Amino acid sequence: MEKQLICQSCGMPMTEESQFGRNADGSKNEEYCCYCMKDGVLGECTLEQMIDICAPIEVKEGICPDEDTARKKLAEYLPTLKRWQQG
Repeated sequence: MEKQLICQSCGMPMTEESQFGRNADGSKNEEYCCYCMKDGVLGECTLEQMIDICAPIEVKEGICPDEDTARKKLAEYLPTLKRWQQG
């Protein structure tokens, strides 16, 4: 079974080719999604801004019942991802 790839910035599961970010040369990047990485460049945002972006999506997708729950979950989970560990 193939390992599930998760964006190391926002935590989005990447299951389809179109969901992967792209390197500067146009090749697939398996660490970051298409929303977080474009043309080899990670979008500029802080961890707090990423939580602001992701919390409403977590609610909309039915992952969390409300934004407070989503924010608490994201505040615990996102810092474990590669992007946010680089300080």
